[in-house]
Amino acid sequence: MKMLIKQSKIIDPTSSFNGRTADILIVNGIIQSIGKNLSPKGVKTIDGKGLHVSPGWVDLFADFADPGYEYRETLASGSAAAAAGGFTDICIVPNTKPAIDQKSIVEYIRAKAAPLPVSIHPLGAVTKNTEGKELAEIYDMRQSGAIAFTDGKNAIQSSDIMVKALQYIKPFNGVLIQLPDNKDIQPHGLMNEGITSTRLGLQAKPAIAEELLITRDLKLAAYAGSRLHLTGVTTAASLKLIKEARQKKTNVTVSITPAHLFFTEEDLQTYDTNLKLNPPLRTADDRKALQKGIVDGTIDCIASHHIPYNKDHKMVEFEYAKNGMIGLQTVYAVGNTVLPEVPQERWVELLSINPRKILGLPVPSIEEGATASLTVFNPSQKWELTTDAIRSQSSNSAFTGRPLTGKPWGIVHNNQTNLSI
Repeated sequence: MKMLIKQSKIIDPTSSFNGRTADILIVNGIIQSIGKNLSPKGVKTIDGKGLHVSPGWVDLFADFADPGYEYRETLASGSAAAAAGGFTDICIVPNTKPAIDQKSIVEYIRAKAAPLPVSIHPLGAVTKNTEGKELAEIYDMRQSGAIAFTDGKNAIQSSDIMVKALQYIKPFNGVLIQLPDNKDIQPHGLMNEGITSTRLGLQAKPAIAEELLITRDLKLAAYAGSRLHLTGVTTAASLKLIKEARQKKTNVTVSITPAHLFFTEEDLQTYDTNLKLNPPLRTADDRKALQKGIVDGTIDCIASHHIPYNKDHKMVEFEYAKNGMIGLQTVYAVGNTVLPEVPQERWVELLSINPRKILGLPVPSIEEGATASLTVFNPSQKWELTTDAIRSQSSNSAFTGRPLTGKPWGIVHNNQTNLSI
């Protein structure tokens, strides 16, 4: 593969070219040259006004439904959606069938994903079958390539299991990812509890269900002296708890979803099942707090929470619809649209640098002689996600047809690319 990316602004804090606009020549997956007015012969040229290039983006929390639910997504279709969204690396949750709760499943995924243009990192289940009852083979999965541990969409309810898992991963500096949701409180809630839920007549789940579990998990992480990552955090009170824990030196990081940056509970007045999420959409004040957390650095990264479902699971009454939406292709655009004042360096930090630090992945530097693992994007390009452009096997997105600003052009990774002229 020979490719020339013309006149792109390099956003990479580890690179000596950071902040400069230059041509980047890539030959057989290696950055051969970076400079002005490069004009090699016989190369594919990518040229567009306003292009930016950064180290490849990483997503911490996506459901690729393989094995067991391939009618919703496959590793190949999920990889295509990820590449279109600018992601070179994806962590996939263990809520599959069978669950990713033993080394053989980790090895199956790694082998099946090896030829794909995106690196897929299995997240090992904390408990067997992600049921929260008995610890899974954590160490064996780690040895086979599980990058971190979580029960994915099933929040760990048992304090005993949680603290044991935190203690178990500490010797190898592992990280436990938790989606905070206390299921003892209104387990069948359909949306955030408040005036809107009352007006819509929908059974509701209060914000305290999230905040209680966060309080517990922060204390357990401090007690175990281990690493905790909270994903899908949605309320102002939750962020306050996390800030207070950090002041006490608790080793906690946090990610939020693009949907919670963009929508609020008020958007559910149309009963759009694509907006039925867990955790649910919260209040306008909560959304404002999340947006502020992006600006002031409280939030470490953005996770897609890409959860594909086919029409049979979404084109039903709101009560019976499954939780979740796809999101890999719109992660960056949603954030850049909602917060246009945030500099591109901060988006690269949120999407590339910080998730790599959390997971222990190396940051690929944009330097001559380095392996090319790049995301190419245009911060000023206006576009809309159309149904035809969706690369996922499912199309349950609430962002389809909405005006967005900031478009990923694709990636160069694993000596492959989806970039087009």
